[in-house]
Amino acid sequence: MPGGPLAGLRLIDLGWAMAGPQAMRILADLGAEVIKVESRARPDQARTTFGPHVGERAIDNSGYFNNFNRNKLSAAINMSRPEGREVFKKLVAVSDGVLENYSAGVMKKWGLHYEGLRAIKPDIVYVSMAGFGHYGPYAGYQTYGPTVQAVSGLTFQSGFPDLPPAGWGFSYMDHTGGYFGAMAMLQALLYRRRTGKGQHVDLSQVEAAITLTGPAILDFVVNGRGSSRIGNRSGHSAMAPHGVYRCAPDPSDGGVGDDEWVAVAVASEEQWQALTCALGHPEWQSDPRFQSLTARLAHQDELDGLIEQWTRQRSNLEAQRVLQAAGVPAGRVQRSRELFEDEPQLAHREFYPVLDHPVVGRHRVDGMPAAFSRTPARFDRAAPLLGQDNDYVFGELLGLPLAEVRRLEEEQVLW
Repeated sequence: MPGGPLAGLRLIDLGWAMAGPQAMRILADLGAEVIKVESRARPDQARTTFGPHVGERAIDNSGYFNNFNRNKLSAAINMSRPEGREVFKKLVAVSDGVLENYSAGVMKKWGLHYEGLRAIKPDIVYVSMAGFGHYGPYAGYQTYGPTVQAVSGLTFQSGFPDLPPAGWGFSYMDHTGGYFGAMAMLQALLYRRRTGKGQHVDLSQVEAAITLTGPAILDFVVNGRGSSRIGNRSGHSAMAPHGVYRCAPDPSDGGVGDDEWVAVAVASEEQWQALTCALGHPEWQSDPRFQSLTARLAHQDELDGLIEQWTRQRSNLEAQRVLQAAGVPAGRVQRSRELFEDEPQLAHREFYPVLDHPVVGRHRVDGMPAAFSRTPARFDRAAPLLGQDNDYVFGELLGLPLAEVRRLEEEQVLW
């Protein structure tokens, strides 16, 4: 496999849907040999829930799956079969780490929990990513991303103050769980490198999500105030103005849309003065309503209205350019079209690399936000077809004769 900062590591990916695959995608991008163990008997939900799913290779054409599983190998093992679990144990014996995000209890039922795998390879690193973790009164509960967001307290904070919680819709907490999963695997591998000992990492995705609620938790602990919804204006008391402002309709939409916005954050008196000059209203600096942060916080409705009079006359891209040129932190609110078609920063950093998939064809995937000067991330392999690497994994790595591999495939053990 090509080099990278994690070259030489072999990791087994038992993740499904998004959280587990996200974690292992990061490690695969950084050079680890990641073997995704999956089966036609119970395909990864991402293969069957998202994508067109038409044609002879429908199970391989999910854009969702292909984005989160690039740079990985696929070995098909039917884990519901005892023979399949025996083959999996052989794979564990030649690997460094295993990650799974099944519901608590699934791996133990198969005898493949940490204690079972440690008997095979004493220094194995084993990362579990159940929604609530593997102990406690909620350990048996099942979760998806929106469930995690609700229980963690994030859903309640989403929306406008005078409306019900809006929720986050998409499973953003699967990403957060994935980021923590990648860090957990690396931390445990580093410990193993220092001591020669493996360990079990029990990661709760709900607890990972709670780390994003810090200000609300702090406000309750210090001030006794419960969570609230803040809408388009930040509740950060050290900054004003600090919000999202409507802009002129986008000409590319025919000038009829009214859903264009720019975010503005003023964190100092210098930035406040720069903002007033950029907006053509330096006299606001001497207006008693706005002369200090305290005054601006007390008159935010009036101030926001004045700022929006200016932004509504300009596109969000123009507003961003003018304010940034003046030294004011500002950014247009972008949608997928802007990110893909006309975002010069992302294009310059080649954030959306193109991969060639045998079923989907050429397609773009998410890039790596961190650019390594000596060991760059790699994007040289599209997501695998289901079972695409059976011969390499079972033949070359495990030493099974190819005739035996074919027999186990026909008997739907490696399937």
